[in-house]
Amino acid sequence: MPRALPLARALALTLAFASTLAAQTPPPPAKRLPPAGIAIPDAARAELTAGAAALRADLDAAARELAAPGKTRFAELLPDAEIFHKAVDWALRYDEFFDLKQVDAARRALATGRERLADLRAGRAPWTETPGTSIRGYKSALDLSIQPYALTLPAGWKKTGDAPRRLDVVLLGRGEKRTELAFIGERERPPRDSEIVPAEAIILTPYGRFCNATKFAGETDVFEALAAVRRAYKVDAARTVVRGFSMGGASTWHLAVHHPDTWVAASPGAGFAETAVYAKVLAPGKPPRTPWEQTLWRWYDATGYAANLANLPVVAYSGEIDPQKQAADIMAQAMSAEGLTLEHLIGPKTAHKYHPETKATLAARLDTLVAAGRDAFPKDERFTTYTLRYAKSGRIRLMELEKHWERADVRLRFTPTGELAVTTKNVAVFSLVLERTEGLRVVIDGQPVVLGDLEPYYWFAKTDGRWAFQDKTFAARWRTETRKTPGLTGPVNDAFLTPFLFVKPTGRPLNPAVGAWADAEFKHAVKMWRDLFRGEVLVKDDTAVTADDLAQRNLVLWGDVSSNRLIAQFVASGKTPLAWDAGKLTVRGTAYDAAHHAPVLVFPNPLSPQPRYVVLNSGIDFRDEAYGTNSLQTAKLPDFAVVDLREAPGPRWPGKIVNAGFFDESWK
Repeated sequence: MPRALPLARALALTLAFASTLAAQTPPPPAKRLPPAGIAIPDAARAELTAGAAALRADLDAAARELAAPGKTRFAELLPDAEIFHKAVDWALRYDEFFDLKQVDAARRALATGRERLADLRAGRAPWTETPGTSIRGYKSALDLSIQPYALTLPAGWKKTGDAPRRLDVVLLGRGEKRTELAFIGERERPPRDSEIVPAEAIILTPYGRFCNATKFAGETDVFEALAAVRRAYKVDAARTVVRGFSMGGASTWHLAVHHPDTWVAASPGAGFAETAVYAKVLAPGKPPRTPWEQTLWRWYDATGYAANLANLPVVAYSGEIDPQKQAADIMAQAMSAEGLTLEHLIGPKTAHKYHPETKATLAARLDTLVAAGRDAFPKDERFTTYTLRYAKSGRIRLMELEKHWERADVRLRFTPTGELAVTTKNVAVFSLVLERTEGLRVVIDGQPVVLGDLEPYYWFAKTDGRWAFQDKTFAARWRTETRKTPGLTGPVNDAFLTPFLFVKPTGRPLNPAVGAWADAEFKHAVKMWRDLFRGEVLVKDDTAVTADDLAQRNLVLWGDVSSNRLIAQFVASGKTPLAWDAGKLTVRGTAYDAAHHAPVLVFPNPLSPQPRYVVLNSGIDFRDEAYGTNSLQTAKLPDFAVVDLREAPGPRWPGKIVNAGFFDESWK
């Protein structure tokens, strides 16, 4: 019998073997969202494929029929039928069945789509008036995709006359398998006991573009769905509530602090409110976070915008033993620093769910706040932001900051003596909505300012530290100058909150490595948008882009100055920070070897007659690392970056980032 090895030597051999095994074993595959589906029976697949194709043909025919005069109202409702086709078509095309029960759900979805289409052709739409929950659809301006939402009409809702209704916007928790088909099945079930269902309210449950805590396209989805409901129903803008639980709680914190004048009350349950503490990303042993990445946490961190809750009642809920109670606790601290107190209801001895009695207390409290309504123009108003992506609240419209990503504040107070006292920080240009100016004295940062005539928006600009009222001439000139303004602020990901178009190269690249990298990143971005934001990216060749495309959409250009003619025109315009040829890529005066470096960039499009972006070589820029937690689904790259392609794209970056940063307020 062989003699036993000494412990130290055995341990060393074990570690050496483990190291060798690790070197030979490929890393685990990246997390997939949605996860891989299951196989469904061949006969069921064939049946559903044929049914979806038939419905698609009928939808296309109906679109032509309903374009006739007098039928446009019903043409506008086509997405209410089309969403059922998409739900089944995508589940088939992308293998997104997760349970065999979803085969029957797909059959029901196709049947519902056919029924609705028949109703529309007959000039009726009964689901738009029937009490209870129905699945609705709209066409998104972002990518022309059909997106679902659920709408619940209360019993007897038509019997109360034409008075505008309370509207509750309810945001969902995380659901990695919540495809369109799953969303339809989930929302068509009766409400669970955990849900709050006010008897007289219309309830909007946005899809949120899948599972992203209403960030980026998910944020746009909420407001597009809200706009669709407001067009179709009389809802009261002064009695609109936002609420949600878990990931929906995180979404509620975000939408409350960034859009405070939209809601009469907000009720976040659990969730998260910021990135660093919740995700423990700065803990020992964690990968280092770049300075620009940490700066960009200020986009979605609700803690930095806590002052905006001064005029928005918030009733937070947490289970006493729920780890996600951390969100309300850290927001309470942030609000306290602003002189505000968070109303926080806690379910005793409760984990990650609503406590029944506390839920009833919460519902009653929201009823009280809704009954009071929202004051559209309070006498004491505050607004805080770090970016002109979020630039308004009530009377206040920020037009230009002194420096993006630093805290900016405007506070105004109407005094009993007829004075409007305004204080600002890090603001260069702003406007106020003033319904009455006769006899009004305006003092900004201690400086008296004489008003002129520019109703209803009164513009003010600071020059050499002095504030002055600005007339229509200033406003017109200001709009023509290149500067960071609302809707044109950067970073890269900001371009994907408004309509955009991917532009493929048709020419030969300067260098093979850059061409191959750009093509791979293009395919990665298209797939990621489809998977995580549930739309097919609009794509054109560089030779097919029209003047209308330039005017209406942000252009996402792939390739280089040789392969993509629009990149060549962009660089040749003389208004960009780039120079690029086969030997050298120069970005902001620094040169890089063009054989293995490429730029990622967002910049105002000098080729467009409207304020639009050009983006070079990037889609939404968080990657596989962020798939496991919504708190890491944040912007990763600033306004520009230089990528060394000798390091392969990975779970965090598209290659090795050798330089990155922000442009100033004049895009210099």
